[in-house]
Amino acid sequence: MTFRQAAAIVLAALSLAGCASVPDTNPLAVWSPSENYDDRKPRLVILHATEMDSAERALQVLKSRNPSGRVSAHYLISEDGRIFQLVEESKRAWHAGAGRWQGMDDINSVSIGIELDNDGSEAFAEPQIDALIRLLADVCGRYGIPARAVIGHGDMAPTRKRDPGILFPWRRLAEAGFGVWYADELPEAPADFDTALALQAIGYDTRDLPAAVNAFKRRFRGSDGSELDALDAGILYYLLKK
Repeated sequence: MTFRQAAAIVLAALSLAGCASVPDTNPLAVWSPSENYDDRKPRLVILHATEMDSAERALQVLKSRNPSGRVSAHYLISEDGRIFQLVEESKRAWHAGAGRWQGMDDINSVSIGIELDNDGSEAFAEPQIDALIRLLADVCGRYGIPARAVIGHGDMAPTRKRDPGILFPWRRLAEAGFGVWYADELPEAPADFDTALALQAIGYDTRDLPAAVNAFKRRFRGSDGSELDALDAGILYYLLKK
C-alpha cells in the first residue's frame, strides 16, 4: 500500500467518525442540547400477512412509491425464514394505518410492524414461525414489550383488516412467550360478566362492537361471528384473570 492510499483511508475513517458524532440538527438554529427527551420506544408489535404471492413481490411493494398508497414495515419474514429489515426501529414505519388498541390511536408511532410472507390462504411455514419467534425474542427483550402487546393487524383495525388471519398459529406463539392464548380448561364466567367491557379491557376498540367481536373470534376461535357465546365469555374471563 502506498503512502497516498494509506492517507486516503485514514482521512475517510476520520470523516466517517466525525459524521457519526454530529447530531441531526437544523442549520438555521444554534445547537444547544438538552438532556430532557425520550427516544421513540415501541410498546406494541403488530403482525401482518402480506397477502401476496412471494416475498420478493412484498419487498417491492414495501420499498416502492406504490401508486395505490405507500406502505412499509420494520421487518419482513419470508416463507423460508429469511428476515429482512426495511425500516430502522427508531423510525415510524407505515404499516398499521387507522385503528386503535388499548386506547392508543396512532399505532404506527408506538409499534414495530412485522410482515409475514403469506398469501392468506395457506398455513404459515415452520421456518417462518421459528424466525418470527427469534425476532420477537430479540425485539421484545430489548424494549420490554409484554406478551399481550404482540397482536395482529386485525385486532387493532377490526373494521378493515383480517390479517394475519385464522390460520396463524397464535397458540404456538403464546407457548413461546409472545401473544396470549387460553388454557384447555376454562373457568366459568360469572353470570353478570360483561363481555363488551372485557373486550375493551383486553384492548379491542368496541365502538363497532360486532367488528371487535368478529376480530376476537377469528383470533381465538378461528372463525367469523358477530355474537359471543359461553366459550367466548370463558376465554375472555380467563384472559382478564391471567
